[in-house]
Amino acid sequence: MTDTPDTLLHLPPGTPGAGRIRYGAAMALYQQGKLSAATLEAFRIASASDTRPVDEVLAAHGLPPHSLAPTSATTAGQRLMDEVRAYLAPLTCPGAAELRRLIAQSDATATPPAPQPQPVVATHLPAALAALAPTHPALAKAIGAAAPHLPWASHDPAPPDHTGPACAGGHAFCPLITPDTGLGRRDAEFGLVLMAPHILCRDHSHPAPELYLPLTGPHGWRFGPARPLITKPAHRSVWHDAHRPHLIKVGPTPFLAFVFRTRDSAAPARILPAPDWPALESLRLTATP
Repeated sequence: MTDTPDTLLHLPPGTPGAGRIRYGAAMALYQQGKLSAATLEAFRIASASDTRPVDEVLAAHGLPPHSLAPTSATTAGQRLMDEVRAYLAPLTCPGAAELRRLIAQSDATATPPAPQPQPVVATHLPAALAALAPTHPALAKAIGAAAPHLPWASHDPAPPDHTGPACAGGHAFCPLITPDTGLGRRDAEFGLVLMAPHILCRDHSHPAPELYLPLTGPHGWRFGPARPLITKPAHRSVWHDAHRPHLIKVGPTPFLAFVFRTRDSAAPARILPAPDWPALESLRLTATP
């Protein structure tokens, strides 16, 4: 049989043996780090029937719908960027207009980079997309379809010691537009960041002016080691001028956000030590911002 797990995962309901075959394909993709344990469990439950749609089980478990058909990397990337443009269109926050211009200048025909699956993505992206889907279903679906094709990295260009003891293993970044994709500005970068629940990204600053567009919430921010922690909801932008100190404390929902560094994207961060890091690392934000 030459069918790949991606193809077998999408056998139409009613196909003889579909439940068992789809579950076997899901197991293979789970072992490759492309499906979360929660999604795999949904395919296991659905395997009891050849006619029950997997999306019905996913919805019952608070998970976003799975793509109905395998999607190529190029198609998934184009659909994701279409949804990014739609998300950015009404925004008037600092950096939004520049980001729209740079996306318009990027090369849509550029070859997608090789995918790099990360355990944090398989574990935490489904929950983040489930939180995003009620308000932005098309964007959640586009991110979910593109995620297996994207070059996720375990941390951003900042020194790993700024992230805290749990952050490096629970923090993934994926560039969507870089200088290599034909961006007009040679030192700008735009991508997705995902952080596991409750981790702390410690106080730091960097030369790059930076726009965060959080897609989930709540999450805590402060803008200097002696400043108070401010809790923010999803879809409230956060802008950092160059060298502005900032810290991120993730709440109970995985932190998923678009990040745009307007220049100096490869410049390293500077650590800003603070005595209250242990207390903030053990802090648990409430679900309501």
